[in-house]
Amino acid sequence: QVQLVESGGGLVQPGGSLRLSCAASGSIFSINHMGWFRQVPGKQRQLVAVEYATGGTTYADSVRGRFTLSRDNAKNTTYLQMNSLKPEDTAVYYCYSLIQTSAGWQYDYWGQGTQVTVSA
Repeated sequence: QVQLVESGGGLVQPGGSLRLSCAASGSIFSINHMGWFRQVPGKQRQLVAVEYATGGTTYADSVRGRFTLSRDNAKNTTYLQMNSLKPEDTAVYYCYSLIQTSAGWQYDYWGQGTQVTVSA
């Protein structure tokens, strides 16, 4: 089984910073895509940033230049550094990963979600 465990959310003032972490564990053969989505009540979950195994990273227009996605392959961990946070960034953030398991199957996996609240 594969599990994504995320952490790092919390309350921060506008202009502040947070770093989210997400560690994948279990019967992992390879991690192909890894990144973050976010969701606010009443709206669809939306892409924030995703890094692809083939290279390259996609950022939402609303976070480009403020958020930075990184990955530590040795630890099967992805990080989302969030700077210059705005109230509009308030959401539940979900780690996402496309993983090929040791059994040879690819699946989309999701973390449990962590709340990020940006407020004065």
